[in-house]
Amino acid sequence: MTPTERTIARLPAHLRRYVVGQDYAAYTARDQAVWRNILGKLRGHLADKAHPVYLEGLEATGIGSECIPSLDEMNEKLSRLGWACVGVRGFIPPAVFTELQALGVLAIAADIRTHEHIEYTPAPDIVHESAGHAPIIANRRYAEYLKACGLVGFKAIASVEDQAVFEAIRNLSVVKEDPNASEVEVAHAEARLEAASASRRFVSESTRASRLYWWTAEYGLVGDVEHPRIYGAGLLSSIAEAQHCLTPAVKKLALSMACADTEYDITRMQPQLFVARDFEHLFDVLREFESTMAWKRGGDFGLAEALRCRTVNHLVLADGREVTGRVMEMVAAPKQVAPGLTTALVRLDGPIVSSRGGKAEDGKPWSGPALVAFGAGKLPDRGPFRLVMESGLELEGFASDGGEVLALRGRLAGRELDLPAVARLFVSTHLPSVAGGPADPESWDQWFGELSAFSEGDGESKARSRKALALHPSLAALYREVRQMREAHSVKPERLAQIAAAATDFPDDWLLRTEVDELRAPRA
Repeated sequence: MTPTERTIARLPAHLRRYVVGQDYAAYTARDQAVWRNILGKLRGHLADKAHPVYLEGLEATGIGSECIPSLDEMNEKLSRLGWACVGVRGFIPPAVFTELQALGVLAIAADIRTHEHIEYTPAPDIVHESAGHAPIIANRRYAEYLKACGLVGFKAIASVEDQAVFEAIRNLSVVKEDPNASEVEVAHAEARLEAASASRRFVSESTRASRLYWWTAEYGLVGDVEHPRIYGAGLLSSIAEAQHCLTPAVKKLALSMACADTEYDITRMQPQLFVARDFEHLFDVLREFESTMAWKRGGDFGLAEALRCRTVNHLVLADGREVTGRVMEMVAAPKQVAPGLTTALVRLDGPIVSSRGGKAEDGKPWSGPALVAFGAGKLPDRGPFRLVMESGLELEGFASDGGEVLALRGRLAGRELDLPAVARLFVSTHLPSVAGGPADPESWDQWFGELSAFSEGDGESKARSRKALALHPSLAALYREVRQMREAHSVKPERLAQIAAAATDFPDDWLLRTEVDELRAPRA
């Protein structure tokens, strides 16, 4: 097995569905020229402007200037740093990206930007994911931050509107990288993103976590506010951003929790950036943010966040069991049930998965509703039961196998409750945590993967085909010839002059002329 194949084999099955192979032979000579141009400019510009580990980190993670990196070589070198990488196709769901990162695996977009977007592209590509994210991992403390930040993003609760925004951003990036996209298509994609963003009823935990990640790992500066250095991947991988970000035109702010409440626009260069004192400062802000999350707070706060988001999340009960489903209703008690908890009963819609330690318990998911009653009490394995909680909640019915209850009735402070007659019932003294997504993503994917399957879609595959077809065969042949001369270290001046003359047939393709001029220039 290759190093990359070994990395993929170690991934949980639910993550492997998003991985694609790196078809290295599919990169054209112009793709290689795009890489050379970007890396040459970035190395020259960033040598004294990026974090000191940057240049050392390029070498340490298998990223050279002459050719697009091989994921196999990157995996060989990243393994020495306790990391790995896999290929993906463009934007992947945030929960997948963050889970991979929490596991110490970089998701590397296999495609590379077009020469028209050489200075900046909103679409993920191998320049951004490898030359941007990988080098600073050579700093051990920063690498630890990336994993910790990935875990926070993975635990954050996302809303249904977040999914709509993600799909719109993904669509816009695909359209903008499509050389044949019309003005109408671009305008529609931009309008879709605007509408999706406007549909948000509130700012979710997941959105705030993504902002924190954006203003640190993607667009972060470090050091003195007046004279910072670059460490964010978005800055390290964009010629235009790298040149622009340290100028007075960009406002520099000391990093704080305010970054989680600061919006960003992926389609333009950023007007302000946050500066961390050092990498330890990143942990200070991350811990402060983490303390505000439902994952850490649980109780009423966590339930309310899950209720308003209307997405699949999981409750962690007092005995360690986890209940995955959609929180649909909170029934308040007349007095506090436990610290931070005044909810007597919560209803979740199915499918419901019960798990422990992140692993689903035996049996199939429950398709109906589930109830979690809070207070001291124990549901019998089977037979008639009556529970009376200190909150004033009273439940009675018949317990069947596996936590199923029949003929369920309930009262709270003398008031009859409208409860499902058949449900799964859980009892817990308190609620330590409410976290985003299913507690056992792998089992959830096995049961419901077909329903929630992620695919690149027709638009993305068509855009990729159009990018390949947009390169004229004659132009492609000229690029290949120049590339062969470079790799063979055999420059033929007369032939280069002929290639330069032939390149005039393609006036919009400035990159080939740049490649030729470099080879024709006298060597020092």
